[in-house]
Amino acid sequence: MKNNDIINQLVLNLGHRTALGRDDFLVSDCNTYAVSWIDKWPDWPASGLVIWGPQASGKSHLGHVWMSRIGALMLTVNDLDIYDPPDLVISHPAIYIDDLAEVVGNSEREVLFLHIYNLVVEQGKYILISSRTPPGRWNIKLADLRSRLNSLPAVMIASPDDRILGAVLLKLFSDRQLEVGVEVIQFAITRMVRTFAAAEKLVHTVDLTAMATKRRVTIPLLREVFDTMENI
Repeated sequence: MKNNDIINQLVLNLGHRTALGRDDFLVSDCNTYAVSWIDKWPDWPASGLVIWGPQASGKSHLGHVWMSRIGALMLTVNDLDIYDPPDLVISHPAIYIDDLAEVVGNSEREVLFLHIYNLVVEQGKYILISSRTPPGRWNIKLADLRSRLNSLPAVMIASPDDRILGAVLLKLFSDRQLEVGVEVIQFAITRMVRTFAAAEKLVHTVDLTAMATKRRVTIPLLREVFDTMENI
């Protein structure tokens, strides 16, 4: 089997779903449980769900899949600072907040978010929250908000396994129009930190190095990148 065929088979072995009409969300062992919870909606046991996991693990991507499916509003810190809670909740069937870290620890925002959460529950709507850490680690000052959010089901997106990490690397290289062989993908997987954020950093650095030196992306080039960069 040729190298390109092996790489293509790697991608074909992964499930995928369309997000926002253009991007594919790759499904593998590291995220299948979170995906199953998104698929369960609206049959959730509570009015909300928390998805947590490492940076760049696909939480936001999965959140946008859910938003697109039901027409949810994406809530930002700016919305909390500008709009009244009823204005944010009344005209939308659901709310999605990407990374709760900018809310917790700020007393004023916590009060506003508690009001939003209560309105969501009272009106029979839904809320999806993404975070890098599980609810039990959130430094929430407001006791009522802390107890409500801790009662929500929370599902984790784990660090990527070899299959999805390889497919993500392939996609990132392809997005930059860089041709790589399967041996490059396999070498990268064995040397890199096993996170999506590290994959993005690695491909970005490799791309810059390849352009600067006018070289193809090969194992010797990757070895040089690994020898000179940290945390990839």
